[in-house]
Amino acid sequence: MKFYKFGKEENPVIFLFPGTCCHWRANFGEVIPMLKHAFHVVCVSYDGFDETEHTEFPDMLTEAEKIESYIQQEFNGKICAAYGCSLGGSFVGLLIQRKKIHIDHGIIGSSDLDQAGAFMAKIQAKIAVPIIVKMLHEGKAPDFMMKKMKKKPKEEQEYYQKMLELFGVGNDRMSFVTEKSAYRQFYSDLVTPLEENISVHGTVIHCFYAVEMGEKYLRRYQQHFKEPDIRRHHMHHEELLMRYPEKWVQEVKNCCEVK
Repeated sequence: MKFYKFGKEENPVIFLFPGTCCHWRANFGEVIPMLKHAFHVVCVSYDGFDETEHTEFPDMLTEAEKIESYIQQEFNGKICAAYGCSLGGSFVGLLIQRKKIHIDHGIIGSSDLDQAGAFMAKIQAKIAVPIIVKMLHEGKAPDFMMKKMKKKPKEEQEYYQKMLELFGVGNDRMSFVTEKSAYRQFYSDLVTPLEENISVHGTVIHCFYAVEMGEKYLRRYQQHFKEPDIRRHHMHHEELLMRYPEKWVQEVKNCCEVK
């Protein structure tokens, strides 16, 4: 696991957690230059997903422990904020519920927070992971996916193209990722339980609710977090981050009350 730091150390600390099988730079490279003027930015690069290492992703809890250890050593166990993109939102929730460190502002980035039993998780992983790994290794999306995307309105095509770029489509950035790492990350996210009514004194949970995802995700946020700050955006999953980075940065600043 690597931690990439940007901005002045005296600024409020914000951690950024990438999504499923995503490269940290593809996920946050566009917003880091805008964030680092107001924050000390720390971007997490998970085991198995950093090209400078020869590691395999273990599981969500082992990675969470490594993150906690780093925050305890480098920041005395307390940071201003943590933003989780998609799967990264699961990490934000886990870190808050475990209470090993303190986060003033936990920001859930329109994560789906899907959970499943071991049997169903294995089935879902066996279906999805080969498709994801092929995209990571070849740098292109499957034909069926491209055909489906081209039937969408132009504006939606632009959104889906941005999402595909997170998986290395258009380059070979992620060709080093093994199927084992992808499977473990996908599977362990599904089977690692997130508690209900998570509430920690001094921590505010902000949920970027992408309305186009559907109301069941709003109910899910309200199930897992006690009195979350719901920030509605009439967009798709992580569209605010992918297509409107300036607005995303401002929303993050507003959550943290940072100028």
